[in-house]
Amino acid sequence: MSRARVARRIAAAAAYGGGGIGLVGVGFAGVLLTEAKLAEHTLNTLQGEPPQADGVYGRAFATDADAEPLVLAVLGDSTAAGFGVNRGRDTPGALLAGGIASIAERPVRLSVAAANGATSEDLERQVDLALQAGPDVALIMIGANDVTQRVKLTASVRMLGSAIRRLSAAGAQVVVGTCPDLGTIEPVRPPLRWLARRASRQLAAAQTIAVVEAGARSVSLGDLLGPEFSGRPEMFAADRYHPSAQGYATAAMAMLPSLCASLDLWPGGAAEERPDAFRGEGVLPVAQAAAEAAGRGGTEVAGAAVLGAESGPRGRWALLKHRRRRHLPEQSSAEPAEPTDPAGAAGPASADDARSGNSHAVGADAGST
Repeated sequence: MSRARVARRIAAAAAYGGGGIGLVGVGFAGVLLTEAKLAEHTLNTLQGEPPQADGVYGRAFATDADAEPLVLAVLGDSTAAGFGVNRGRDTPGALLAGGIASIAERPVRLSVAAANGATSEDLERQVDLALQAGPDVALIMIGANDVTQRVKLTASVRMLGSAIRRLSAAGAQVVVGTCPDLGTIEPVRPPLRWLARRASRQLAAAQTIAVVEAGARSVSLGDLLGPEFSGRPEMFAADRYHPSAQGYATAAMAMLPSLCASLDLWPGGAAEERPDAFRGEGVLPVAQAAAEAAGRGGTEVAGAAVLGAESGPRGRWALLKHRRRRHLPEQSSAEPAEPTDPAGAAGPASADDARSGNSHAVGADAGST
């Protein structure tokens, strides 16, 4: 069965309260249990909690002392929280808050609700926390723990859709970084690696369908870090599972264009939102777009209309885009005075700094993974 058809089945079952979708036969159970235990032992090397990153970034852009900053809320698992780095300014939330501030030329307040070990079951609690901050835009990165902790894919997708709808109803734009490709993790051996890849890509595709149906947009994390891992082990933290500071910068660069586009801040205006066939972009049935995005990191999928209609014979229309990456502003070498207010540490010092060549750039185009 094709990935698109499986994703459609999972998303449909989630929408109508169906049960779980089986992925493997009983005959694999013994082998998988052994491999899973070995992988867990190998990966369980990091301790502690992610560094604090909440605060206001880009204060230098405030022209009025009383000006209200944009609010970015980050929800999800340990990767969303930035586990694996030692400094708040290296977390994805801090990198993205600084990037949005430099493009909007406006301060951004970051509120992180993400938590270590979280699955989609924790999203309801996290949404409660995020809504207290009154977010203008919310980023959700979730899915890896749903696969490893064997959460039913239909339940996972249903809970994600519910979180998106609650955030959207409160006025927030929502971007979802879908489940990464767990088959790219080096300590995970075959056959567990093959099944992890299959399960994570199926979940990512189903998540994308749910995201579009809920009126948000998704960005495929997929194998974004995988191709660079073999030649650049510094992209991962010591556990070879969570990203390092450079790995988080790569993921942040892939998500920054979509976050800014959701706020109508991305350069290019309406022309940038039209699909570019030269970059492999186009309007497709959502299941097909979701399947393609799951296999190519950095791909954005959002709802679209064809001749004024949001749906066609094969379901909802979706726009598949490979947005060009922009450089992230260089972070200051100084640590924040207090962890709850890292403004001067991670925000760009000035508009000129934001436009300079200093950056965390790892690639120039979202299609280059």
